[in-house]
Amino acid sequence: MQNNTMKNSLAEQIKTFFEWSDLFDYLVTRQLSHIRINWELTWDHDEKNYEPEEDSYAGDINNLIIELSKINPPAKYHDNEDRLAEYCISRLGWDIKKIKGRWVGSDYASVLEQGGFDDIDQNNLLKAACGRVKAALEREQLHFDDMEKFHQMMLANVLAVILYHRS
Repeated sequence: MQNNTMKNSLAEQIKTFFEWSDLFDYLVTRQLSHIRINWELTWDHDEKNYEPEEDSYAGDINNLIIELSKINPPAKYHDNEDRLAEYCISRLGWDIKKIKGRWVGSDYASVLEQGGFDDIDQNNLLKAACGRVKAALEREQLHFDDMEKFHQMMLANVLAVILYHRS
């Protein structure tokens, strides 16, 4: 029972993490404006979600937040991202290497995007995103807007890649 309560608590924290953000649309959906032109998001205070609008990712984002809140975060989310990079090496022939914990040789967002083509149902991307949120929460960064900037950008890229692959 306690484990279920803790999980529900984390699920609620994850949902709250994305509420009414000033930066989310600028960092996540704006980079997808070539697919859906309505990239700006409006927070609905009554419904506690982003207002679905025509040609917008708001509905997809609301569903993604719920989906992330149901995932058991991995202990090491970098392992999920590494699988995407390994696909780029083995199947695409990319000359990238992991040096001191960082992938070098290509833009990391491109690695995630291209590696995501082999990621069935965005499983690794979703776990990586959930793990990144959990890591932020553990560091008392309780909202997307309050994240450390580098990690915020990385999470934004992971989420944008998920939305891109689902578009």
